[in-house]
Amino acid sequence: MKFLPRLVCAAAWALVSALAQAASPAATAATAAAAPGACPAILQYQFPRLQDDAPQNLCQYAGKAVLVVNTASYCGFTSQYEGLEALYAKYQARGLVVLGFPSNDFGGQEPGSSKEIADFCYNTYGVKFPMLGKSVVAGAARNGLYAALDKATGKTPQWNFHKYLIDRSGKVVASFASDVSPSSPALLEAVDKALR
Repeated sequence: MKFLPRLVCAAAWALVSALAQAASPAATAATAAAAPGACPAILQYQFPRLQDDAPQNLCQYAGKAVLVVNTASYCGFTSQYEGLEALYAKYQARGLVVLGFPSNDFGGQEPGSSKEIADFCYNTYGVKFPMLGKSVVAGAARNGLYAALDKATGKTPQWNFHKYLIDRSGKVVASFASDVSPSSPALLEAVDKALR
């Protein structure tokens, strides 16, 4: 199988972002975790960890600011892994978590197995932020977290590397399109505010 070249990905993103898309209907929910009292509703989901399929309850991130990003290994925006890792390294001690959700929803740009994706992320970009198992993030079959993020913002990912920001209280406070880099002033300002 041939992968789309990165330039084609970026050009396709430009086309896709120009098209208005209505919010998709309610989606199939992911496995919801039992809700501890302090865990906000937006984090009451469980997903397998990318590296070993160990179940990860997102309630472990309650009280932190969380940046949720759908990722892909063969996209013009793939180099954002470097910026996401730098953001995580810079703000982790203050309470920021970056959560990566590999997805093959856009242009077949994440065709690999969990091991291939994990190896690529670590070996190419030194990714240490939490990566969860490959899942659907757009359309009727999207996972429950992405359905909740869409409902909270009215925005669904149009391409790889769409970003949602959740503040410490569990409120979804921002949504950033794929072409907004992890080092953009708008994103950094939103992260700083979410950490206060």
